[in-house]
Amino acid sequence: MRSANAYYLYQQNSISVESPAKLIEMLYEGILRFAAQARRHTELQDIEKKIYYINKVTDIFTELLNILDYEKGGEVAVYLTGLYTHQIKLLTQANIENNSEKIDIVINVAKGLLEAWREIHQHELGR
Repeated sequence: MRSANAYYLYQQNSISVESPAKLIEMLYEGILRFAAQARRHTELQDIEKKIYYINKVTDIFTELLNILDYEKGGEVAVYLTGLYTHQIKLLTQANIENNSEKIDIVINVAKGLLEAWREIHQHELGR
């Protein structure tokens, strides 16, 4: 199962994942939480914590890339590959340049992804 790594990440933290849809929602929420911390520490010029949180966000995007299903997802999976890869590039640039504006772009993209995901999967997420 391709999503085994993501499930493992959350099982390590004793979080129960009811469904694959819930898992993706949690990953998007993690991006928002960690990116906000990365932005904060960028502005505080706390390089060690900035790097730590940017790496957390990058790890989540990498996991999202790993669990994309090209057979079922088709063009959407291809689009998300480009989108996720671009976010990783922005995070790398934000890290090197100490640029919180690039982190803001990632946050806005992640907010849009989370909102769209919740709208599409309302019934699976119990909403």
